[in-house]
Formats: sequence, C-alpha cells, structure tokens
Amino acid sequence: MITLRNIVLRRGTKVVLDDASVVLQPGEKVGLVGRNGAGKSSLFALLTDRLHSDKGDVEIPRHWAMAEVAQHMPETDMPATEFVLEGDVRLMAARQALADAEAADDGHAIADAYAQLMDAGSLDAPARAQALMMGLGFKGAQVDAPVNSFSGGWRMRLQPGAGADVPVRPAAAGRADQPPGPGRPGLAGSAGCSAMPAR
Repeated sequence: MITLRNIVLRRGTKVVLDDASVVLQPGEKVGLVGRNGAGKSSLFALLTDRLHSDKGDVEIPRHWAMAEVAQHMPETDMPATEFVLEGDVRLMAARQALADAEAADDGHAIADAYAQLMDAGSLDAPARAQALMMGLGFKGAQVDAPVNSFSGGWRMRLQPGAGADVPVRPAAAGRADQPPGPGRPGLAGSAGCSAMPAR
C-alpha cells in the first residue's frame, strides 16, 4: 500500500500540504480534486520522487512501479504505436541495453539484452499497444499515423496509453487536468492514482 504520514510540503513560501496523511490500498481507485495551485501536481511529484516532503514520511513498496500521464500534449511525428510503446519502461530499457551492447560489440551483453527483450514481451508488444489504442477509440490505419497528424483531443487520448505501461506490466498512476470528454469522463480539475505490484 501507499502511505503518506503527517506530510508537510512547501512550494517556495506556500504550504501546499500541511500534516496530510492517507493510506491507499492495492486496487483502490482514488480521485483528487482541487482548484489550480491547490497542490495536486505537487502531490504526484512527491509520489514519483521528483519532490521531497519538508516533513513526514512517504512509503511505497520498493517492488512497485509507477507511471504518469503527462499533462502536456505530445508534439512529435513519431508513429502512434511507437509513441505508446515508449511508455513501456521495461521494454525501452531492454531496447537501450541491446543498443549499448551492440555499440560495445559485447556478445554476452547482446545475449542478455535479447533475453530482456523476450522477458519484456517485445515480439507482441506492438499488437498489445495497438489493442490498447483501439480501446481508446483509434481505428485501423490510425495506429501507425504520426502523433502530430491527430487533433489535440486525439493526442490527449494517446497520453493514457503512453503512460499506462499496460503492454508489459500493470503499474499505473495518472493525473489529468483536462476537461471531461470522450474517453475522459469526469476528469475536470482532478487527479487519480492507482498502483499495484509489477510482475
């Protein structure tokens, strides 16, 4: 479980969390609602270790992994499927390990990297990413279209796919400050988080 105990968090001179405590159990779905500047993004930065509390304790099991949906719209001509796959941290690490091993001409490291790719499900990862995209409303040839070819709303739909890390392991944390819309019911001014053990 995720435990925040007596957290105090300041941004500059402003106290955004004051003696805050909460326990989140595995499988719980939690919504966080507040006005702009209330500290929603700061709380997620705390959970993802980009910020540290001024006081109190944050406890997250070490074997848990967390992913985050960015609030900005992606600006890239990368194919949509590849964009979603880049959110798969384990697969990307295995690809980088292979590139490094090949650059070093290290046969043992190359073999290890291929084993990592197999463990990460690299052979069917694109198909699983595309299944995820179709679940978000994308159709046919759209799964290979450049990200920049989509309207802003459709690009925002790609963000959960890229952040969910679904093709390989079930670990997710999400934040959205976007107005409600197709595929995003009731997310206005809110944040949500779920986390579970990685395989």
